[in-house]
Amino acid sequence: MTYRTVNPYTNELIKEYPFATDRDLESALSDSYSLYKKMKTQDLSERASILHNIAKYFRDHEDELGKICTVDMGKLFIESKGEVELCAIIADYFADHAGEFLKPEKIDTIATGEAEIQKHATGVIMTVEPWNFPYYQIMRVFAPNFMVGNPMILKDPSNTPASAQAFADAILAAGAPKGALTNLFLQYDQVTKAIEDFRVQGVALTGSERGGRSVAEAAGKNLKKSTMELGGVDPFIILEDANVEDVNNIAWRARLYNCGQVCTSSKRFIVSDKLYDQFVNKLIENFNKVKPGDPMDPATTLAPMNTEKAKNKLQSQLDDAIAHGAKVVYGNKRIDLPGQFFMPTILTNIDKNNPAYHEEMFGPIAQVYKVHSEQEAIDLANDSDLGLGGIVFGGDADHAAEVASQIETGMVFVNNFMSSLPELPFGGVKNSGYGREMSKIGQMAFVNEQLIVKANHPNLDNIAGGLVSIDPK
Repeated sequence: MTYRTVNPYTNELIKEYPFATDRDLESALSDSYSLYKKMKTQDLSERASILHNIAKYFRDHEDELGKICTVDMGKLFIESKGEVELCAIIADYFADHAGEFLKPEKIDTIATGEAEIQKHATGVIMTVEPWNFPYYQIMRVFAPNFMVGNPMILKDPSNTPASAQAFADAILAAGAPKGALTNLFLQYDQVTKAIEDFRVQGVALTGSERGGRSVAEAAGKNLKKSTMELGGVDPFIILEDANVEDVNNIAWRARLYNCGQVCTSSKRFIVSDKLYDQFVNKLIENFNKVKPGDPMDPATTLAPMNTEKAKNKLQSQLDDAIAHGAKVVYGNKRIDLPGQFFMPTILTNIDKNNPAYHEEMFGPIAQVYKVHSEQEAIDLANDSDLGLGGIVFGGDADHAAEVASQIETGMVFVNNFMSSLPELPFGGVKNSGYGREMSKIGQMAFVNEQLIVKANHPNLDNIAGGLVSIDPK
């Protein structure tokens, strides 16, 4: 594994980056831990002001940061700029709301004295983040942890090093102190070494199930709290009374956004038999309209995939699915461009014996299933080891929400596009991981919720909690 930027549109090697040394890691741990101790006595309003400055910096440098992201991993420039803006929104949100989230909470108790929960930082956070949203994934961990006072060490993916470094540079340029976020081009044995260090008290990872298991094992072995977001095969359920026009306007976008390289992309379309043929025909029509090309060109609507390796893996999965009986109703043809383009593809006739039924296809491939009842749709949606997100469309929104509540995932959107905003908790269940990022829940992910009980006068006769006074006689 080497850290390097290869433009997925031109296949040009832009830059290679040397691995961090063990000395670099020790320096980062030392700086981060020193900052952690200083931040314990810092007023929260000071960090809020810095975080607002960071949001402003991102907005002021939107084009510059957007271009770095597009060259690094290939996404449409308009999507890259949208990601930069989302980072600013997240920074502003936690700057505005962390004070409320972190204020002490009074507890009614029969114990003598006053009881409250105080919220404190815990230490340095080791963060392992992916390439598909190289800014946003970092910000949703950085912003809440910066506000509570947990510095962060980042291990970024090997194919988007320029974006990770640009993020770290932006944080410093906007006024954050040294050690608040340190980007290191680490190898995985160094990640384990960091997790083992006493100064690191939390581990956050977004990535593959394989990577999550490895990092979670190291965290568990060293008794470090962790959060894991490990992908999904999200269902998009279309009930028989759904508004077909609304469904058609959203379904293709839900699969092709970011070239389908999104953990929460709608990967399995589960369609009522009454609407199935109409849905498939319209999905073909919309897939056929996309225009591959230069992701910096506003006219382009289909970006290349992030790497040749990723494209080849997806093609191998598609070939395997076809070999096991899946039917291609659209796609699976070569796009005559030099970059890592993958033609949007639609598969039907997938049964439980097909590997595609169980695997996450991380790219522009849609699976469509026909169901004959609402319960069949729910059962199919839940027949997976993964459980990240999902979408349900129905004519009666209240009933569709009742269906949504039966889906075994961490998030479901009803009659709406899947969206990620700082006030909404993000995370999954099953093999999609555990814990939540963003919202108040995400703010508390690596917080020491410390109980303080204060009695103005000692009461030696208090027997609450099993304490029994002893007669000195």
